[in-house]
Amino acid sequence: MKAVITVTGKDSVGIIAKVSAECAKYDANIVDISQSVLSEYFAMIMLADIDSLKLPFSDFVDAMADVGKERGLSINVMHEDIFNTMHHI
Repeated sequence: MKAVITVTGKDSVGIIAKVSAECAKYDANIVDISQSVLSEYFAMIMLADIDSLKLPFSDFVDAMADVGKERGLSINVMHEDIFNTMHHI
């Protein structure tokens, strides 16, 4: 199973490092990442393999959101199945 992780907010040093470290902490393996900076705004989409998560998925979602709040970012985690269903025409 995979999860789609989106990160948005004001750009600052260490965003990718912090989000990646939090994923590693719970054994979410990042398999793809795309990020860009538009003026002073940061946007990133990550695809993470969550088959080996050390905690329930809902707790992982909350943990990532908490990291975002600490850094003034919006971090959303969505199960790949939900993401695909939402974007299927």
